[in-house]
Amino acid sequence: MLVPFKNEPFTNFNDPANKAAFEAALKLVESRFGEKIPLIVNGEKIFTDDTIKSTNPAQPDQVLAYVSKGTKELALKAIEGAHKTFQTWKNFDPDARARILLRAAAILRRRKHEFSATMVLEIGKNWMEADGDTAEAIDFLEFYGREMMRLNERQPVLDYNGEENNLYYIPLGVGAVIPPWNFPGAIMAGMTSASLVTGNTVVLKPASITPVIAYRFMEILEEAGLPAGIVNYLPGPGGAIGDTMVDHKLTRFIAFTGSMEVGQRIFQRASVVHPGQLWLKRTVLEMGGKDAILVDDDADLEFAAEQIVTAAFGFQGQKCSACSRLIIHEKVYDKLLEMVVTRAKQIKCGPTKDLANWHGPVSEEGAYNKILEYIEIGKQEGRLVLGGGKAGSPGYFIEPTIIADVAPTARIMQEEIFGPVLAVCKVKSFEEGLDVFNNTQFGLTGGYFGKRREHLEKVRVHAHCGNLYLNRKCTGALVAVQPFGGFNQSGTDSKAGGRDYLQLFLQGKSVTERF
Repeated sequence: MLVPFKNEPFTNFNDPANKAAFEAALKLVESRFGEKIPLIVNGEKIFTDDTIKSTNPAQPDQVLAYVSKGTKELALKAIEGAHKTFQTWKNFDPDARARILLRAAAILRRRKHEFSATMVLEIGKNWMEADGDTAEAIDFLEFYGREMMRLNERQPVLDYNGEENNLYYIPLGVGAVIPPWNFPGAIMAGMTSASLVTGNTVVLKPASITPVIAYRFMEILEEAGLPAGIVNYLPGPGGAIGDTMVDHKLTRFIAFTGSMEVGQRIFQRASVVHPGQLWLKRTVLEMGGKDAILVDDDADLEFAAEQIVTAAFGFQGQKCSACSRLIIHEKVYDKLLEMVVTRAKQIKCGPTKDLANWHGPVSEEGAYNKILEYIEIGKQEGRLVLGGGKAGSPGYFIEPTIIADVAPTARIMQEEIFGPVLAVCKVKSFEEGLDVFNNTQFGLTGGYFGKRREHLEKVRVHAHCGNLYLNRKCTGALVAVQPFGGFNQSGTDSKAGGRDYLQLFLQGKSVTERF
């Protein structure tokens, strides 16, 4: 019998042994720089002449790997092969599928620092953020394995005289899994493992700027005993590969995490029923946010300031859960703003290979230019009180930036920037603050700091977001503790890491036998 699920602990890097082990993992990853990585289609490793160059955003001339690039033809081959493999994998004992995930979790735990160090160098996470990402990937494997075992048990239905009634959960088919670059370990592993443990087969298209970490995960699945052809590894362009995966008549579901614009496009394309398609495609979409923290006039300001800075600037603000809107009651506005600015000034920026650097580069050149453009817009819409510019080279470094006195309808209060930019708005009352909090097309995460019970209860009910945090930061959801997913244009509220998540990858079959 398995021990109950518990979250993977984070690494204490104040321990010299842990610090030395992580430094060794960084050297291991660096020793592989320039390697050539194949595609994996129907169990076959395929090298292509056309490649994706995975680079270090802190030093773009450093190439982690040359990753073979998929094509439309290879995407078709992968989907058709996955459909064929599904015919046997769907009948594989669900408990046995779950044990593959548990084995993968054990392997990943042993390779934890290597996995995290890859993210430090491939996407610029600091040590703690990368370690948290890997811990979450382990959690998904452990939790979803146990959940599949639970769903494989006899499901409760009402007894009825003269009949035997059963409810079974059966897999869907071929899934297109399209993870983001900002959680290239955890979300990639979570969506992939949820798909395969439920008996589906997968075509995995990792984000084009983080293909290496996904390949390392493929190595772990192979070592854990996953049969060939269950998960196909197919990095490549969204137009050639992503559209082919979404449109194909054999694709049964699409699991996606990324921008609102791409998510909407997938949702629209998936709604089309193509000739020969027997089903309506299911979509599991998480599409970003414009998350707010509301601070009341009786809040603990010291603690609020600490939590706000972490939520706004952790991983350079490149989280769909990041606090990008700060709404403050006018009675404490000036004091709290000063405290937030003072704390943010202490952030050390630089290559995250160095443990001392908490604030690393943004993901790539396109994002770098977009964020700097938004900062210029913000300077016109409010008062720049911190940052506002580049923070060194040759990498894509941008200063932690705070823009105060911003109107609720300003662009930097409404549009997802996905970078280290915090817009601050003053409100005259709690009620006005709650209105501003809800004044967004998104609805992913949010936070509230205050002590009045009547306000806490009102926020609990009326703050419209999928993950609401009272008197704590709005980032850092834990698997099985805070199931994660949002409302409105933040997606389909899929609640990753929750007890109902796997059912999104299954369909219920009721069987009755009358005696």
